Amino acid sequence: MSATIEITQDIAIITMDDGKANAINPTMIAALNACLDQAEQSARAVVLVGRENRFSAGFDLKLMSSLSSDQVTLMVDDGGRLALRLYAFPMPVVCACTGHGIAMGSFILLASDIRIGSEGPYKIGANETAINMVLPVFAVELLKARIDPRHLGHAAINGHLYDPDGAVAAGFLDRIVPANEVKATAIEVALELSALTSPAYGKNKRLIRAQTIAAIEPSL
Repeated sequence: MSATIEITQDIAIITMDDGKANAINPTMIAALNACLDQAEQSARAVVLVGRENRFSAGFDLKLMSSLSSDQVTLMVDDGGRLALRLYAFPMPVVCACTGHGIAMGSFILLASDIRIGSEGPYKIGANETAINMVLPVFAVELLKARIDPRHLGHAAINGHLYDPDGAVAAGFLDRIVPANEVKATAIEVALELSALTSPAYGKNKRLIRAQTIAAIEPSL
């Protein structure tokens, strides 16, 4: 299992759960896109949830090590297209961050509209510098768009990993709640926002985010 969807009260609850670290690989990307396809047809808002103690550990590095450079580029671009889809999604996207959100996991958070994090001893951040990787364009642009400028260098260049409180201050999360309330809180927020879903909502989102979208699209 990688990602599943349940639609209730017009809210598409998409759960990432591969039984491990919710690594982002072709299987997870395809499953998430299929869930988003269904959400566009049948829902008014999306809640994206991780598994217990894990939101997503980022791209599947073990798989990457077995791929050619062209295949790695393709997987990263597919991840970028997923992040861009979330960032420009025509309805509200609320994340219930249940635990670690590293690298691509943090970019999914940055691409979402509202990020509710659980309390707990976990880390969020873009650690590409620490693992000797160059940030892809979509990641750079999302970091520039969503991270507080005072934290941008520390987050994007130094690859700092934040605890939940620090992640709120930096801009990876909007607020934190007790772990047993994170999913319910995200659904509550999504229900409130779902009243806004209309053609105008999606158009205004793209207008406000047009500069970032325009910077990302040619890179993919």
